[in-house]
Amino acid sequence: MNYLVAVLSDRISAEAAYVALEKEGFPMQKVAILGQGYKSADEYGLIDPQEQAWKQVKFMAFWLIPFGFVAGYTFSLITGLNTFYWAGEIGNHIIGGILGGISGGLGSIVAGGGVGLIVGGGDALPYRNRLNAGKYLIVVEGSESSTRKATSVLRQFEPENIQGYAAPS
Repeated sequence: MNYLVAVLSDRISAEAAYVALEKEGFPMQKVAILGQGYKSADEYGLIDPQEQAWKQVKFMAFWLIPFGFVAGYTFSLITGLNTFYWAGEIGNHIIGGILGGISGGLGSIVAGGGVGLIVGGGDALPYRNRLNAGKYLIVVEGSESSTRKATSVLRQFEPENIQGYAAPS
């Protein structure tokens, strides 16, 4: 399945493009307008990359923090390190476990997508930003030939951006 996303500056252009696609015979259940007064990004299913990254970070933390604690405790136990004299033998092992848990938490941020939170990722965020700025998106779903045909129809409306995507199979 292929997708074509065109960014139009105003509602009138978006509606005109929608009508032009309808006149060309595109199945209208495969064409969507996103923007104020139409579907929102969430209603259409345009994922929020930051929300997905936070879910992944939390999931990874659920497993990595306890694993890190056990690994840190075990490492301290095996090596017999006496890093903190004032804590005693058991205290040193517990501190080793706590430091291992902290390392697990940091690992969950890195492995779970925290880098995407900081840097941003994918095309979903720029599209969401354009919707927040009052722009409109026309999304056409279909085969490669139909999205090519839709591209030629939509180009006459001078979109700010037009981008095609192939869904992973």
